[in-house]
Amino acid sequence: MKNVSCHSETGKIVSLFIKHADHAFINEDHLSRHWKELNYTEKPNLKEAKDEYNNFESILDQHDISIYHMPKDDTVNMDSIYCRDAAIATNGGMIICNMGKPTRANEPIAVKKAFESSGIKILSNIVAPGTLEGGDVVWIDENTMAVGHTYRTNDDGIRQLKALLSPLGVEVMIVPLPHYKGVDDVFHLMSILSPVDKDMAVVYSPLMPIAFRNYLLSRNIKLVEVPEDEFETMGCNVLALAPGLCLMVDGNPKTRSLLEKAGCKVLVYKGVEISVKGGGGPTCLTRPIQRYV
Repeated sequence: MKNVSCHSETGKIVSLFIKHADHAFINEDHLSRHWKELNYTEKPNLKEAKDEYNNFESILDQHDISIYHMPKDDTVNMDSIYCRDAAIATNGGMIICNMGKPTRANEPIAVKKAFESSGIKILSNIVAPGTLEGGDVVWIDENTMAVGHTYRTNDDGIRQLKALLSPLGVEVMIVPLPHYKGVDDVFHLMSILSPVDKDMAVVYSPLMPIAFRNYLLSRNIKLVEVPEDEFETMGCNVLALAPGLCLMVDGNPKTRSLLEKAGCKVLVYKGVEISVKGGGGPTCLTRPIQRYV
């Protein structure tokens, strides 16, 4: 029998949550009122966003995944489409985050309700002054988690995370990230790191701390280097549906070719409206719960 765990980024996905563009983008008025304040590069085209999302979900449907849907919630906004960020899956239950981006403050409450209504156990909540976002959290292996110290995830949030994971036998490695484009930018640890197999990760080395990059190499993890001209188009944001089976935003042919040369199978979806404009690729659009390990 296969073992199931929440402590993996690369095992075959068993179950996950998503939030359809219908429920996040809602209508034209909602988009018009919020896209600028949320730092989208442009206002998403609602019809095209829905079409893109339908295609994205259809790809997930083809891979024997139990899909749960986050419901529409009037207390949250467009960014709730990126449902990874508001919670962390562990074998002890879900850790509900406390968002570092003030305009996303209501998302953890909304996702907690969705988990509870689906019968998914809650481990605990990150509380102020701590902040923690799921995009800053990456499982390296079953007992090792890397967490980015960023404008979205602070010292106290990391302290609380460590305290919650210690009883589960999990070591937390802190990865300090640079200022890059500043406080308002979408810049998480997963902006520069996407594990795609136990011994392979897609990375953007120019923004990666040297010590952390060397740590990955010391573990014999092959690094697939994203070219500079594909970083802003989500080339580094790659979701492993299973070991070596990658889903990424279309329009990054160099990174795709590098992954294929490394032995991966690569699937793509058009993500101009649902990913590129909001700075959230397939890892951001999904909250995996369990994977086979």
